[in-house]
Amino acid sequence: MKDLKAKTASPSTRRSAPKPECSSSGESLLKPSTLPKALASSEQEEEPLPLDLKSRDNWGSSLEFLMSCIALSVGLGNVWRFPFTALENGGGAFLVPYLTVLFVVGKPIYYMEMLLGQFSSRGIVQVFDFAPLMRGVGYAQLLALGVLATYYASVMALTLRYFFDSFAAVLPWSYCRPEWGDGCVSAASDGHQPLVGQLSRNFSSSSQLYLQRIVLNETQSLAEHGIGYPSGSLALMLALSWLTVTLIIIRGVKSSGKASYVLALFPYVVMFILLVRSLTLPGAYDGVMYFLTPQWDKLLEPAVWYNAVTQVFFSLAVCFGVIIMYSSYNRFGHNVYRDANIVTTLDTFTSLLSGVIIFGILGNLAYESGTKDIGSVVRAGPGLAFISYPEAIAKFKMMPQIFSLLFFGMLFMLGVGSNVGMVSCIMTVLKDQFVNAKLWLIVVGLSLTGFIVGLIYITPGGQHIVTLLDFHGVTFVSLVSAIFELVAVGWIYGTKRLCQDAEYMLNIKTSKYYRICWSIVTPLVMTVILLYTLFTMRPLSYNGQEFPLPYRVVGWCISAFIIGQLFYWACHANYKQPKGSLKCRISNSVKPHSDWGPLDSKQLIDYQMFRRNQKDVAASGAGLKQRRWLCHSVGDRIFG
Repeated sequence: MKDLKAKTASPSTRRSAPKPECSSSGESLLKPSTLPKALASSEQEEEPLPLDLKSRDNWGSSLEFLMSCIALSVGLGNVWRFPFTALENGGGAFLVPYLTVLFVVGKPIYYMEMLLGQFSSRGIVQVFDFAPLMRGVGYAQLLALGVLATYYASVMALTLRYFFDSFAAVLPWSYCRPEWGDGCVSAASDGHQPLVGQLSRNFSSSSQLYLQRIVLNETQSLAEHGIGYPSGSLALMLALSWLTVTLIIIRGVKSSGKASYVLALFPYVVMFILLVRSLTLPGAYDGVMYFLTPQWDKLLEPAVWYNAVTQVFFSLAVCFGVIIMYSSYNRFGHNVYRDANIVTTLDTFTSLLSGVIIFGILGNLAYESGTKDIGSVVRAGPGLAFISYPEAIAKFKMMPQIFSLLFFGMLFMLGVGSNVGMVSCIMTVLKDQFVNAKLWLIVVGLSLTGFIVGLIYITPGGQHIVTLLDFHGVTFVSLVSAIFELVAVGWIYGTKRLCQDAEYMLNIKTSKYYRICWSIVTPLVMTVILLYTLFTMRPLSYNGQEFPLPYRVVGWCISAFIIGQLFYWACHANYKQPKGSLKCRISNSVKPHSDWGPLDSKQLIDYQMFRRNQKDVAASGAGLKQRRWLCHSVGDRIFG
């Protein structure tokens, strides 16, 4: 099929292309003069390929790829972040901006990154061979991913701590200790005592005090006490978390692909068990209706749309490079269009399912406490997974330990599935760079580094550091790098060329929906979100206390270092170009490398012939170029 596409244009339509003003090695491989050399090299089987084009591992089956993507995208954010984000932003009305943003941001970027990874068989950094000037985007995303992976593992350590605590005869967070004084309210109270949301400033629930005073030993102020020393028990849980990730990815996709079935499916088994239990509790109906009932006035608030974008953006894990990396292990021609639709739809379904489960439980809590204000029985925020949920489980009359084990086991599995993808992405970059290095050495080295760095998050001031790095090392820099990635793909590489690549690889014509989103709508939405973030920015705080100035300075230095990768590697790409004017250097540095395309050498030659044919067809309409205005050029770049 591909050979038919590779046929050159007939002599009547073939035109000689005008010589470019600036010579470049970027597109030179598409010129006829270089094709015999490429053909000759493909016939000599004994001649090795360049190091970065050596044979690459592949998924054991297409189902392994799909399961791995599900395990990556369906994570902690779906289960404990989405329900409360929806609650705080209009309940059922939040579904309107959420689904809208899913269609204009989530689905287009997910499909775009799958196309880039599968087409080029390159990792997060090397994929920017299509525009070397933008290679810094890959490095910025890589650094943000490293920050995210380290503190994500600390969350997994907390879930493991609660998982093992669930084996106790009495759940340890369900009752008050004498040393906590009279200000403690038992989480297992029968409703005659106030719940978390109803507590005055002088009272706290036992689940909250258990997390703060026993599990985290949390410090109240960084300025007075510093971050302190790591917790011994949490250090052991952190080591187990990294050991789990290490064993899964020790052989690359060969081992992680097999584990993906458990990582992707087990959480759904637990969720359906919890769904049945949740909906059979007294008061569950009121909780679910509270979750789904829209507050339409919220749609006029910009913060609601901002939260919808960030929820979709981080829930699907787009613009972090992991999807590109996973897709790079696919066989050329795999139907990623289908998989992108499956994963994005399933991610949304999971978010809604978790919302129904959680608010069914909260409805029961309100029923037990004799209040109709369901919003008052929950504490939102970073610790809600370890305060509100354990408190809800402690109030179960039958077998709370079983449901606690299922819940925290599910959270751990969700965390493992996401962290496996993050660490695998970093591993792939290192393996592509050091192709002769043993894979297990890279994996073990990454895990040890992640464990050592992660110790800072399990100190008494660790949650402060998580909040600081979550914004400065992940959220803010990811929004910036995402915009640059969308510009690089949609306008520098070109939406039209990406669609041609998709047609060549999948034999599927790209719809106008994706073309418009990739080139206009999605970059515009992300830019508006970034501007909104900048204009509404306030000094970062944790538990109502602003971070001391030195910590804020460190945070902005981290942001500057990561974002600075964009400019450093742009200058580096410009410097590596042949001598010439600045305009020629920039022009050459935005053109793809000569070997850009499929990994297989024969497939690459076929693609180059396909590109020549496309150029000849375009050249046949050269007479129209004299009448081309700006709007016509933009339209051609998007729709061809």
